[in-house]
Amino acid sequence: MYAFPPGGLPPLTEDPAAAGARFTESYAFIPAGTMRDITASLLPGWREARAWIIARPLTGFAETFAQYAVEIAPGGGSDTPEPDAGAEAGLFVAEGAGILTLEGAEHALEPGTYIYIPPGRSWSLRASSTLKLHWIRKRWQPAAGLTPPDPIMTSDAATPVSWMPGTETWGTTRFADPADLRHDMHVNIVTFTAGGRIPFAETHVMEHGLYVLEGQADYLLNRDWITVGPGDFMWLRAFCPQACIARGEGNFRYLLYKDVNRHVALTL
Repeated sequence: MYAFPPGGLPPLTEDPAAAGARFTESYAFIPAGTMRDITASLLPGWREARAWIIARPLTGFAETFAQYAVEIAPGGGSDTPEPDAGAEAGLFVAEGAGILTLEGAEHALEPGTYIYIPPGRSWSLRASSTLKLHWIRKRWQPAAGLTPPDPIMTSDAATPVSWMPGTETWGTTRFADPADLRHDMHVNIVTFTAGGRIPFAETHVMEHGLYVLEGQADYLLNRDWITVGPGDFMWLRAFCPQACIARGEGNFRYLLYKDVNRHVALTL
């Protein structure tokens, strides 16, 4: 079972600040409890669907990607889902079933399915049951000698965890080959077993979107330790320090976006 926004409306007696939402100069923490009916959006070109847009390019913050959680009713979907011909997509299915058609070929969607769609490809999507998926959008960045990557059709279950050297408590499910320079973004799943941790404060140029799929952890964001759980979202700008200590008896896992494999622009 993979987490997804709860929708609905919390009790009117609930403390609005209890969930701990934060927006700072270096990170945003968007708890699952804020992703309710009134914060969802409708999308042009989509039928019987709504989306929680939990990240979008912001000048001076994180500028490379957008991240949606999309809920589609049975029979709903889109024949023209992507309005930007230069955009690539990473799709991860949290719940339900459907069919994604990519340039005439149909691909079944079920929980744990991951699909990478290169820019400029024709695709459509139809839900056969209530379909809940995470959609990451980024404009592919050309580079000398490189063409856009090929599509990827795989799943969480079919992709082994690559454990960090010397440990089997912290690892990454890598849907794309990290040595393939055609990819300018990676969408991975990071897994910590009970007690697993990032043992230093990572500080790097990559922007991040981290959507918690299961489990609980204490997560360092800049100077703040925050307790996070299923459905919470962390949005990090470049160079925001981060670390993690998994809590509880089960795994702690999150869907991770990062921009990779390109020179940085020298002008703003």
